[in-house]
Amino acid sequence: MGDPSELELEVMKAFWRGGAMSAREVQAAVADTLGWSGSTTRTVLERMVAKDLLERGAVHGLAVYRPRKAKVAVIGGVLRRLRGLLDIDGPLPASAFSGSQLLSAAELDELQALLAAEDDADAGSDGEEAK
Repeated sequence: MGDPSELELEVMKAFWRGGAMSAREVQAAVADTLGWSGSTTRTVLERMVAKDLLERGAVHGLAVYRPRKAKVAVIGGVLRRLRGLLDIDGPLPASAFSGSQLLSAAELDELQALLAAEDDADAGSDGEEAK
């Protein structure tokens, strides 16, 4: 699965807020933020399908898109990139994102567990390499 770009993350946020949507619904949801034309929106959606970020289905003959990966998993991947970019040692505290309007308390707990598990896995692999 490819990592989402900043623009693709804006599209993902629209799905997290609105659920499965057609290209027209996505365009309406991101119009104020991104200002894309309908053809640009469809092109980006199809690229996101190719990157396995979205899946495309049909409802009554209309193409409908939905995320392929859970919100917390996508956000965890973004945080891993940020951690690498900033050369941060140790776990990132999910509590730092408690003001987010995208994450519920349960999702913050899930994100914390995901980040802690990855940190434990990194520490375990470091120990194995040292042997």
